[in-house]
Amino acid sequence: MLALRNVEVSYGAVEAVRGIDLDVNDGEVVALIGPNGAGKTSTLNAISGLVGYRGSIVFDGVEARRLGVQAGARRGLIQVPEGRHVFATLTVQENLQVGETARRGRPSDYGIDDVYDLFPALRPLRDRDGWALSGGEQQMVAIARALVAGPRLLLLDEPSLGLAPLVTKSLFAALREIATRTPILLVEQNTAMAFRLCTRACVMVAGRIVLTGTAAELRDRSALVASYLGEEVTTAEGREALPIAEVSE
Repeated sequence: MLALRNVEVSYGAVEAVRGIDLDVNDGEVVALIGPNGAGKTSTLNAISGLVGYRGSIVFDGVEARRLGVQAGARRGLIQVPEGRHVFATLTVQENLQVGETARRGRPSDYGIDDVYDLFPALRPLRDRDGWALSGGEQQMVAIARALVAGPRLLLLDEPSLGLAPLVTKSLFAALREIATRTPILLVEQNTAMAFRLCTRACVMVAGRIVLTGTAAELRDRSALVASYLGEEVTTAEGREALPIAEVSE
């Protein structure tokens, strides 16, 4: 479905992505995790055509730079960006209709009624403007709008960012249902939730993928993963933070 080979992204002299390889196969959820500034969002934006890149990104057999943003979306390469970006002056129903229009007749597993079933909290809010929604409601609308656009591959950038734990739990329950029909490339700060959802995960640090494995393999190496992310881990002596520089394979 998606293959990245030696992909690099730069902003002037700043190298955000440094020669990464990454695959997403049909039926998979692949999580891309890492600390802030690791290059995760830049990777998604390169795949979608929002930023230029060097190397090769092939989606559905076609080089992404030949597609561009619009043609990629028409082929089913759909991104939900960080920050939701719902249309503030459109109602929930109108936001979903925008996604339906973007599908342009392609088949989809999701119609508007289907996404209301998937996110039942949105049904009574269908006539509410986007600006009047909570953060969790906006995230549901953003994902629902992407689904009615008929994704063949769904790119999700930090879907749990800024959400309360209960809202995050509900959202990931919906994502588990979505994953049964649609492959996903997920950028996520909540590693525990990401590991529960994903098939495989890649840890990205300073523009490079430094560790890959199945969700089970990386859970078993939780101390190493936490050290790459700069998180606290539990040791026999208590909790301590392991700096990335002290970690080696």
